[in-house]
Amino acid sequence: MPMVLGFEPIREAISVRGGSAFRHLMEPVTAAAVVFEKGWVLLDGGFDPSRVRDAARRAASFDYENYVPIVPPGDPLVDQVAEAGLEWHDLAAAAISHAHFDHTGAARLLQIGQPLLMQRREWEHVQATDSERAAFLFRGDFDHPGLTIALLDGDTEVAPGLRAIDTAGHTPGHQSFVIELPGRTVVLAGDAADLRANIDRRLATGSTATPEDAGRADAAIRRLADLDARPGVEVWPGHDPEWGPWRDVVDAR
Repeated sequence: MPMVLGFEPIREAISVRGGSAFRHLMEPVTAAAVVFEKGWVLLDGGFDPSRVRDAARRAASFDYENYVPIVPPGDPLVDQVAEAGLEWHDLAAAAISHAHFDHTGAARLLQIGQPLLMQRREWEHVQATDSERAAFLFRGDFDHPGLTIALLDGDTEVAPGLRAIDTAGHTPGHQSFVIELPGRTVVLAGDAADLRANIDRRLATGSTATPEDAGRADAAIRRLADLDARPGVEVWPGHDPEWGPWRDVVDAR
C-alpha cells in the first residue's frame, strides 16, 4: 500500500547527478505498508509532524537554504494507516531506507517489540554525527524510550516476500526494498533513485554523504536499473511527483 506523507522542494541537481541547480521539484515524501497474513511492515516513515509544526523546532531543524518541509493536515501516516484498516498493534516492524529526516518520522510511533530495521553502516553513520541535527538527520528521532534498532548487514530477507537490498551511496547504509507480489515484483528504490529519470537514464543521485560515495551511488543505480529491466519487475522512484502510484495517492485525497 503506497502512502504520501508530505512534500519538499528539491533542486533537480540533488535528485539527479547533472540536473539543474535552478529547477526545483515539489517531491512527495513516500512510504509503503506491506501486509501479510499476520501483521504488516512499514517501509519508511516520513517526517515527525510535531517537528515541522512547532515554530521553534521547525526553525532550529530546517534552516537549509530554500528548504521548506510540508506536512498536510492531520498526521498523514497515522491517518493513512487507519484508512487502510491497519492496526498499529499488528505492526511487526518498520524499516527505513536511510536515516534522513524525511524518512525517520515513524520511529516515534514504535512500541516495544516493534523494531526499526536499518543497515548497520547507516546506524554507524547516525552514531558518528556530532550534533542533534547534522547531515540531514536528527539523532533525536531515534531517542524514544523502548525503541529497538535492528541492524541488517547487506541483502537480507526481512520476511517471506520482502527483502532489503544494499543500495548504498546516497548515504553509507542506504537500502532499497524488494516486495514479491502475486504476478509482479515491486522495488522501492528510496533515495537511491528519487526520480524515474534516475532509472531510465542510469543516472545516480546527485547527493551523497561524501564524495567517496559517488561510486557506490553509481553501482546502486545500475543495480536498480538492471532489476527494472527484468520481466515483471517495477522499480518505484522514491520521490517522483509524476510516478503513478504516488500521484494516485495524492489525487485520491
